[in-house]
Amino acid sequence: MFRPLRRLLFGMTRNEPAPRRHERAVPRRVVRARYDAAQHSDNSRRHWAMADGLSARAANSAEVRRVLRNRSRYEVANNSYAKGIVLTLANDVVGTGPRLQMMGLSGVDNHRIEREFATWARAIGLADKLRTLRIARTQDGESFGILTDNPVLPTRVTLDLRLVEAEQVTTPNPGAVHEERGVDGLRFDRWGNVVEYHVLRKHPGGRLLHIGGDFDRLPAAAMIHDFRSERPGQARGIPEITPALPLFAMLRDYSLATLDAAKAAAYFAGILYTDAPANGEAEDVVPMDAIELERNMLMTMPGGWKLGQVKAEHPSASYAEFKREVLNEIARCLNMPFNIAAGNSSGYNYASGRLDHQIYFKAIRVDQAHIESVILDRIFAAWVREAVLIEGYLPQRLRLTSTDWSHQWFWDGNEHVDPAKEANAQATRLANHTTTLADEYAKRGQDWETQLHQRAKERKLMDELRLSAGDLRPAGRDPNAPNSKENANEKQEAHADAS
Repeated sequence: MFRPLRRLLFGMTRNEPAPRRHERAVPRRVVRARYDAAQHSDNSRRHWAMADGLSARAANSAEVRRVLRNRSRYEVANNSYAKGIVLTLANDVVGTGPRLQMMGLSGVDNHRIEREFATWARAIGLADKLRTLRIARTQDGESFGILTDNPVLPTRVTLDLRLVEAEQVTTPNPGAVHEERGVDGLRFDRWGNVVEYHVLRKHPGGRLLHIGGDFDRLPAAAMIHDFRSERPGQARGIPEITPALPLFAMLRDYSLATLDAAKAAAYFAGILYTDAPANGEAEDVVPMDAIELERNMLMTMPGGWKLGQVKAEHPSASYAEFKREVLNEIARCLNMPFNIAAGNSSGYNYASGRLDHQIYFKAIRVDQAHIESVILDRIFAAWVREAVLIEGYLPQRLRLTSTDWSHQWFWDGNEHVDPAKEANAQATRLANHTTTLADEYAKRGQDWETQLHQRAKERKLMDELRLSAGDLRPAGRDPNAPNSKENANEKQEAHADAS
């Protein structure tokens, strides 16, 4: 790189070859790519003034998470839409709770494990705790649960899940904890795995101030930490509704402003004014004085003064459209359609409702798969480790280390908008062998073996009572009839959807 400078100062050396002719003739070209977003202008500087290059851990520092968490909780507690969105998401994801289905054991052993685990899950309120964890993840950014022992449980397995809030997982005095690899409340090994959690024994927001903050060091195996990781290296979560927090505040401010304008228009509010010039002929009036008016009262004004009513100059006609657009933007960060976020489907038709729900239901399935791997599988593994140690609780053959504990989880199914259309589509899929009974029952959150056994019992009892399937159909209604009213309505709806 210093060759041209050496030639200029000292000339060409003896051993240096002369430059070739074609090398001198071809100039070097520098390719520079341009992006509009990378340009520097007054508008771009103002727009991206808050952009930074912080790492995931530095951007989600303890102070940033504290501010976002407090504001998110305040908005959820005081905004009806925020509260409804958070509750709806938790109810749709968790529902009545997951159900365990064992697959690696015999039929008798499978049913016994499923029955005992379901009994234990009801005893500790697993479904309620899962909904609380999902709510905390939405409004706090992360949720924590400690696998601990609860000797007062009515079940023989005394494993329990104790929930703690995000601010309790912290290192109160980082200087006193000599750790090279650590984030607020978490300690990592050299490979980046969490090996220890620091949990305060008392909530920092309690009435009693605990100086120094006594905390416990819990191994990673005893802690369940659920958050949505959006950047590589992220160790703590921020509220999932963080992008929507300014929109929630904007929606409430606009609603209050619209209400004030409507109240001003409804009230008989007025102001005294005069056309007389300064120091003109008009009686003296105390500035900013209020005059209380009564209904059906005739009154006179001071000499030279007039009474004018305050008019509410406010675009109230666009209030509904403004709320719709803001709510649609709010719900987008949660993959939730507008009609679910607003609880209003008046502007939807059948096709658009199905299309929006497909995106939402897919996000729910992804969320449920995440809960299975992060929370449920770890809870079930801890339950099995304790259950196999209890004498006489499980059969001896299940207490071997080589036992296959393969399993899956069933969740509540999604109700179809039109059950008749879904039933016809289901019968068609089963007839052309593009689906199975296991898949169809799994969509409804049911075990196909349990349902078939129940159906066999019902058919057997119907045969004993000499009942047929036709006896259970309402009189005068045959859905298979070619000219039935149901088929005619379905054809009309299908034609409308196609249009």
